[in-house]
Amino acid sequence: MKRFPVFILIMLIFWGCSGGLDTTTMGPQEHYDYAFAFYNDESYEEALREFESILLQYPGSAVNDDAQYYLGMTYFKREEFLLGAYEFSKLIRDIPASSYVPQAQYMLAESYYQLSPNYQLDQTYSKKAIDEFQAFIEFFPLHERVVEAEKKITELNTKLAQKEYMNAYIYERMSYYLAAIKYYNNVYTTYHDTEYAPMALYGKIKLLIDKERYREALEDIESFLRKFPQNELAGDVESLKKDLQ
Repeated sequence: MKRFPVFILIMLIFWGCSGGLDTTTMGPQEHYDYAFAFYNDESYEEALREFESILLQYPGSAVNDDAQYYLGMTYFKREEFLLGAYEFSKLIRDIPASSYVPQAQYMLAESYYQLSPNYQLDQTYSKKAIDEFQAFIEFFPLHERVVEAEKKITELNTKLAQKEYMNAYIYERMSYYLAAIKYYNNVYTTYHDTEYAPMALYGKIKLLIDKERYREALEDIESFLRKFPQNELAGDVESLKKDLQ
């Protein structure tokens, strides 16, 4: 968190008493400190106004990237995640040499992560979050937040796998077996490192047997036993193998 001079606190007290300060007489750094004091005090409406004013008044100044980053953070703190994402992406695009770029890339991903809904709903923002977290890991592999990003990618992939798995299950219940096989297979191949992968492959195997596609079923059985030997469904898969043989 940025520190700011004591005189800014005095200015804020004066602002509260007098109804505002004339920021047009301030230099870029002084204006930024003034804006950041609002941010630090969680006075986000005022912080937004001042950060936007800085970006308009002092384009290309030394505090330009500071103001741009904390404009995004202010929107994020207000839970206006799409606006925050826009400001973070703007910093990455327009000021690529800024020291804030790694943090902005992470917060861009985090903004989409916060917009990721329940698995039953549209997962566009989940996919965007995964893409941006992966970009963060790729470009900043030594950053201290890489582990956190990897955990969130796993969480989001699990959500996507759950949605696909439930689609397959619904198709199966509706007797749309070919569609169910397709969705089960997609879960297994795309989300192979989630808990839904063995469940999906097991569901596919049973449907293949029901459709008398025994050769394909045996191939998938071998894949299951090779990749998930310790899974709780492995015993059932072994029994299916014996029945087919």
